[in-house]
Amino acid sequence: MKISVIIPTYNEAATIERVVNDAFTHGHEQVVEVLVVDGGSTDETADIAHRAGATVLAAPTLGRAAQMNYGARLATGDVLYFVHADVRIHPDFVSDISHAIEQGYEAGRYRFRFDSDNVLLRFNSYSTRFGGLMSRGGDQTLFIRRTLFERLHGFDEHYVIMEDFDIIRRIEQQARFVVIPKDVVVSARKYEANSWLRVQLANLTAVLLFACNVSPTRIARTYRTLLK
Repeated sequence: MKISVIIPTYNEAATIERVVNDAFTHGHEQVVEVLVVDGGSTDETADIAHRAGATVLAAPTLGRAAQMNYGARLATGDVLYFVHADVRIHPDFVSDISHAIEQGYEAGRYRFRFDSDNVLLRFNSYSTRFGGLMSRGGDQTLFIRRTLFERLHGFDEHYVIMEDFDIIRRIEQQARFVVIPKDVVVSARKYEANSWLRVQLANLTAVLLFACNVSPTRIARTYRTLLK
């Protein structure tokens, strides 16, 4: 099994070195590359990622779905592992993904916990151990066999937001999908910049609009008005 780690970025200078280092350190020989697909960062994201050993790609089309698709097209691994730049990946990710594939799962995600002791955020973290519409965010990372990714034609770039919700919905229609019972660690920065209630309201609104097939552009516009 050869894994390509794909990280979409935009102004992630504060966290990109750590996640690239983690991918290489814990990935051993199974990680054949770490691709950082940058969406026009104005900080030092690209330089820091390059110095950490990642292959840095300038995305020809902006947007997380488009950036991840571009990385996937250039990846050489037979398993694609999509990771956000502010996530601490699990040290066991190679063996976890390998075991899941051996069990017949073609795709999956982790649970998560926040890098915060806030009681309300611990509640959010607990909810990610279950499936369902409220637990499909990209912060939980996503592994998928390349063959399945190609059958699905990748991420739908129409989704300028909620692209992870869309692809997991399509995965579950065609293949077995697993929630790995371990946690990745997610930054609480969005909650710290806003408030628990405000982020919860924005997230719930986005999920409900997605479930009602509202256009992604409208979902994104609504989401941005609810957060700082």
